[in-house]
Amino acid sequence: MITTVPRVALESSPENPQPLRRVAHLVRGWIERLGPVWVEAQLIEVSRGRGRTIFLTLRDRLAEVSVSATVSPTTFDAAGPLTEGSTVVARLKPSYYEQSGRLTFACDALTPVGEGRLLARLEQTKRLLQAEGLFDAARKKRLPFLPRAVGLITGAGSAAERDVVENARRRWPGVQIEVRHALVQGAQAAEQVMAALDRLDALPEVEVIVVARGGGSLEDLLPFSDEGLVRAVFAARTPVVSAIGHESDNPILDLVADVRASTPTDAAKRVVPDVTEERQRIAAVGARLDHLVDALLARQSEALRALRSRPVLVDPTGSFTVHDRQVAEARGRALRAVSAMVERETVAVGHHLARVRAMSPKATLERGYAIVVGPEGHALTSVTDVDPGDDLLTYLADGQLTVEVRDVRPGRSAA
Repeated sequence: MITTVPRVALESSPENPQPLRRVAHLVRGWIERLGPVWVEAQLIEVSRGRGRTIFLTLRDRLAEVSVSATVSPTTFDAAGPLTEGSTVVARLKPSYYEQSGRLTFACDALTPVGEGRLLARLEQTKRLLQAEGLFDAARKKRLPFLPRAVGLITGAGSAAERDVVENARRRWPGVQIEVRHALVQGAQAAEQVMAALDRLDALPEVEVIVVARGGGSLEDLLPFSDEGLVRAVFAARTPVVSAIGHESDNPILDLVADVRASTPTDAAKRVVPDVTEERQRIAAVGARLDHLVDALLARQSEALRALRSRPVLVDPTGSFTVHDRQVAEARGRALRAVSAMVERETVAVGHHLARVRAMSPKATLERGYAIVVGPEGHALTSVTDVDPGDDLLTYLADGQLTVEVRDVRPGRSAA
């Protein structure tokens, strides 16, 4: 219902001007009589003020007309998650401030419609799943370097199927691709994709699964934001690659998948290596290994040459010759020292022998003296030690005599 505000004629002229306060008051009255108005517009900007007030910028979808409106956090949150670009229906109440002459709009009801409603619902589902940890990077599985088989879920005869298969086989001609067709649009699409995912996930040779679809509208891609499908991908044993639409399309499947590919072609590049690149990489690695081996051999050869140039290896017996000469010199010094010592000791022994011989009784006997031994076997030194008739043993220089004492004549002792 459109409220018609009656036109108010206000007479004025240069000679009879109206007071500004009256004009401002009339404008306020006209605006307030308009009352709250429901409008459909696109939400192009959301910002929060210093307080709890939220400022919205709304723009007409067909004309370059935009207005700013304030809304309370309670009203804004009640509309569900809203993103910039959503289409909304809002109830606006215009107000005019006489003091500043400023026109403002207050929003007391807000509802998303069309894509905005869908985006709000998707945002709510996304927040729920994120809170459960389904999008955590730590839970994502790594893709194998060269899978034994690649599972592909896509529409029958679709361009997405052709892009994945052709590009994958161009990169790695021997790749095995297990294709499972399913609806990729409509009410039954999510259920069929889940069934295909379950079948491929049960095959032990399938080591990665690609879910691919070409671009489309938000409504066309809704099956790939289905909560059941998202949970099935999260629970899959096999790593899953999401290749839905184009770079700008972002279904929830992209967030839960282990890898997000911007396009089906990009998915093929991510699941299998390029045989040409791998050959080049192997050749480069081989060249580096050859270089490293050559460098190692050169270093070891140089080390061997350095070892061979050492004197002990040039003449292994050289050190023995040196030591043999040293031993010979030491032996000569030892022999000379021993000879000198023997000579000195020989001279000393000769001197001692001469002294001993000089003091020996034999020398005395050789000078004509005799040694007389009494009956008791002791040398006699006094005539009082014998009696007449005793047999005495007399030692001479050349033998012994046994003599009998006939007479004892004591005499004066030698002075």
